[in-house]
This record gives sequence, structure tokens and C-alpha cells, in this order.
Amino acid sequence: MNITLIANAVEVDAGVKRLSMRFIKQCAAPERERLSPELCEQITDAFEGHGLLTVPRKLPTSENEWVFVLSKDSPLGQAVSLAGAVIAMSLLGIPPLPDDLDDRFPELVSLGKGQGEWLRGIRK
Repeated sequence: MNITLIANAVEVDAGVKRLSMRFIKQCAAPERERLSPELCEQITDAFEGHGLLTVPRKLPTSENEWVFVLSKDSPLGQAVSLAGAVIAMSLLGIPPLPDDLDDRFPELVSLGKGQGEWLRGIRK
């Protein structure tokens, strides 16, 4: 599976690239006729090996769909990884933010209009 072309394109474009699943299939497995769930998992594993992640995380099997391929080390890639961790913690019932957030990060809580209320809502 050769995704070097995709990895280089993501690197050149500041860590983010919007690609069609048709193009990803042509690069990763040109001999395959269709995208199967198993092939999509293999592509995802190959991306992870190159330090890349996709949005959505689970690749679609339709060649007409578009996905974003991100570098894990880019600011956007780190934000997506952090958001995934927050969602996972919320689903497990674990508060993703500390209770003393207001005391420890007052500028963060007051940043923007209404952002403080939104951050407090995550902890509940």
C-alpha cells in the first residue's frame, strides 16, 4: 500500500488536505475495484503509520465521498485528537475538564463571548 504521495501532499499543504475516496483508493490500492470496509481499515492503519489521521475517522466505502487527511502533528490534527479524547471521556462519564478550571485558567474561561458558559457545560 503506497500512500507516500498523499503523505507528501498533506505535508506540503500545511498539514491538511481534502481528498476524494476515489483518489485515496487509486493511490493506496489501484488494483482494487471497490472500497471495502476491510480496505478502508488498512488505509487508516497505513495513514497512522505515516502520522496522518482522517476526518471522519472511519473512512467511507463510497468513492464519491470526500475526507480530510490531517497531519497528527499539525495544530488542526492535535485539535481533532484532543476533541476525540474529550468526546470519549464524556461518553464514559468522566469529566474532561478539571473542576478548578476557572481558578487555573481564568483567561481561557473568559475568552470570547459566552465561551466560559460553554466550557462549564462540558464539565457537567
